[in-house]
Amino acid sequence: MAYVIALAGKGGTGKTSIASLTVKYIMEKRKKPVLAVDADSNACLNEALGVEVHATIGGLREDSLEKIRSGSDRPGGMSMEQLFDYQVQQSVIEAKGFDLMVMGRPEGPGCYCAANNIIRKYTDKLSETYSYVVIDNEAGMEHLSRRTTHKVDLLLIVSDPSVRGVRTAERIQNLVKELNLDVARHAVIINRTSGTDAEELRKLAEGIGMEVAAMIPQDRNIFDYDLQGRAICELPPDSPAVAALFNLLDSFDIP
Repeated sequence: MAYVIALAGKGGTGKTSIASLTVKYIMEKRKKPVLAVDADSNACLNEALGVEVHATIGGLREDSLEKIRSGSDRPGGMSMEQLFDYQVQQSVIEAKGFDLMVMGRPEGPGCYCAANNIIRKYTDKLSETYSYVVIDNEAGMEHLSRRTTHKVDLLLIVSDPSVRGVRTAERIQNLVKELNLDVARHAVIINRTSGTDAEELRKLAEGIGMEVAAMIPQDRNIFDYDLQGRAICELPPDSPAVAALFNLLDSFDIP
């Protein structure tokens, strides 16, 4: 089975950038197959990784439901489950050094529970063929309470440099314990820190009983790459955010 790294945090923390740099770390340091999973309905991990999305789980589900409603013929007499299984596996985007699966969002109204359950099912299924899986979860904590995030070897809880961000990280950490989720290890990261803010936020976190594993500094290169439409995972090794995150991941002694 794959070694699974998942990311959690409130919106706007830079979680997707951290996820893409984590994929970069696995590719460069471990040099083994890695599956990136964009489990956020507001899909943008592909942009950080520099690849185009040709299909999403949410879109495929809507397409399958439409075939059922219209009574459309299915190729080769396949059952709807077989067809959907085939479509999902075909939707995996193959890139140099990694593959990507994207949840996206259903076209119709309603919650994303079904698409989330599908992502969970196929993440489990596909993880049997990869050495590593990196999951960029949706913002907030619902994916934890719905247990979409499960069987995780390392959960990176990402906060922005704000009191609200640190408090949200604390709630996520507590929820992992309350739900007794199958998370082998978790670590809190405060992202985009600068100046004296870093130490003040570390003191705040420690004051509420939370250990901060790393401070990822504000990195102008990320802003510039985003502005230019370049993939975040192409940042040079001496870029401040890359160096800080790589040092952190080195310390975890990931197999």
